[in-house]
Amino acid sequence: MDRIFYLLARMGVGLLQAMPLRVVARLGRCGGELVYWLDRRHRRMAFHNLTRCFGAEKSAGEILALTHENFRRIGENYCCAIKTAAMGEAAIKRVLEVRGAEQLDPPYANDPPKCQVLATGHFGNFELFGRMIAYLKGDHYRVACTYRGLRQPLLDQLLHSLRSVTGMLLFERRTDGDNLKKAMSNGGLLLVLVADQSSREAGLEVSFLGHPCFASRAPAVMAARYGCTLFVPICYRVALGRWVIEMGEPIPTHADGRRRSADVITRDINAAMELAVRRDPANWFWVHNRWKTLPIPVPVLTAG
Repeated sequence: MDRIFYLLARMGVGLLQAMPLRVVARLGRCGGELVYWLDRRHRRMAFHNLTRCFGAEKSAGEILALTHENFRRIGENYCCAIKTAAMGEAAIKRVLEVRGAEQLDPPYANDPPKCQVLATGHFGNFELFGRMIAYLKGDHYRVACTYRGLRQPLLDQLLHSLRSVTGMLLFERRTDGDNLKKAMSNGGLLLVLVADQSSREAGLEVSFLGHPCFASRAPAVMAARYGCTLFVPICYRVALGRWVIEMGEPIPTHADGRRRSADVITRDINAAMELAVRRDPANWFWVHNRWKTLPIPVPVLTAG
C-alpha cells in the first residue's frame, strides 16, 4: 500500500512540475476549496483558532471568509512548493522578491563565515527559503533546515528529494542532532527553523495573539550557542503564484555586553510572528492547534 501511495504521489509531483506556475497555483486553490468542504475537523479547528484570536474585532462572517481563504492559500502554497522546487534560479527570481537579503552577506570574506539562524513559521510558500542563496553575493553559505521524517519510508524519500534538489541540507530532528551541531560548528550555514508549532517538550509558555501557548526555544538557543545573527523572515503571498520574503531587522542576542536569555529572545521571535499574522491572517497555517498548554494537575486526595 505504501508503494501505491508513493507512485501516486510521484505522478502528482511530475504533473505539477510540468505545468505553468499560475496553473499550479489555481489548481492548488481549487484543491484547498475541496478540502475546506470535506475536512470538517480541520475546518472547525481553523475557524475556532481565528475566532479565539480575532473574535473581538471581526464578525463571524469575516472569520468564516478568512477560514475559507486560508484553506485556498494552503492548497496554493503546497502545490506551488512542489512546482518551485523544480524551477531554475532565473525563473524563481521572476516570482520571488527578497527584501533585506543584503543583511545576510558576510561583512568580510572569511571562509567559512559564521552561521545565521532564520526563525520563521508556516507563512506563504515557506519552502522558498531553500532558494535564499540566489539572493546573496558569492557562495559563502548553504541553506539548511530541520524536518520531521514521515513514517512511510518511500514518501519520506520523495519529500527529502524535493527539498534537497536545490542543494539544501536537511537534518532530521530526532536522529541528526549530532550532525547538525557539527555542521553549525563548521560555519557557513543559513539555518532555517520553522518555530511556530506547539512545543511542550522544553518549550516556553508565551502569549501569542493574546492567548498562552508553548514556543520552541531552539532558534534562540542555536543562535546564542554558535554566535549567530538571528532573523525572523516572513514569506508573504503578494499575488497568485508570487511571493516576497521580508527579512526584517535582526533580533538582538546580546544587550549591554551580555547575552540575552533564551526566554527573552523567544518572546521577541513570537512577537515578530504575531505581527506577521495580524498583517495578513489568511497567510498563516490556522489548521494547526497552536494553543496547547500544560494540563492543570488534579490534586490527589488521601485519607486523613
